[in-house]
Amino acid sequence: MQTRIQGTTMPVLEVELDPNESVFSESGELSWMTASIQMRTHTQAGGGGGLFGVLKRVAGGGSIFMTEYQAYQYPGIVAFATKVPGHIVPIELGQGPEYMVHRHGFLCATPQVSLSVGFQQSLGAGIFGGDGFLLQKVSGYGTAWIELSGELIQYNLAPGEVLRVHPGHVGAFQSSVSFQITMVPGIKNMIFGGDGIFLAVLTGPGAVWLQTLPISRLAHQISEYLPHGEVRSAGPAAVGGGLLGGIVGSILSGDQ
Repeated sequence: MQTRIQGTTMPVLEVELDPNESVFSESGELSWMTASIQMRTHTQAGGGGGLFGVLKRVAGGGSIFMTEYQAYQYPGIVAFATKVPGHIVPIELGQGPEYMVHRHGFLCATPQVSLSVGFQQSLGAGIFGGDGFLLQKVSGYGTAWIELSGELIQYNLAPGEVLRVHPGHVGAFQSSVSFQITMVPGIKNMIFGGDGIFLAVLTGPGAVWLQTLPISRLAHQISEYLPHGEVRSAGPAAVGGGLLGGIVGSILSGDQ
């Protein structure tokens, strides 16, 4: 198996497979492939934590299906491109720690790699539409490729060293890093600070990869250019009141 990452702003991973070699990805990740590649879609129940692991992955917003790409009689190429501007990062598994990756970060992996839900927490349905915050756990043996949006910033945390991060900027980190979601201190900071009401707290030791373009912020910027008929008819006061009510309601209910 040989791999190469091509491109800059919107990179693509090309995997050249010898006969009987394969990689897998979540369904819908394929960009292109040669004629000698065969596809097989399944739930990856054995490698991803059994039936319970599959159901938990779906409950967290992930895909129930995985697709395996295998070179049959001749060598072949299969390619996976990033969905937004960013980077593709290979991670080696089996000789060191496992990895936690943001919910849309898994691109593809070799067959002995397992993908499961590593962390899931509701962050207030009134603010985040019920999606909450989810991390995928990448473990097993072999190589996995992850995609991180925007620029890539790496920190190597010493034991006990703490990094507080907006949750959307968390790209990936080694499982040796302790992780939790906490509220921004102070009611005024929560309501008027403009940075959200939650922070991710990462405590070393271990490596942390941060991404500079959270998908949620990209979606927010794009939404300004989309038609909002209902919002306009409601008026700015109603929109602001609804948002403030959602924030206050989340704080009072203690939903973290």
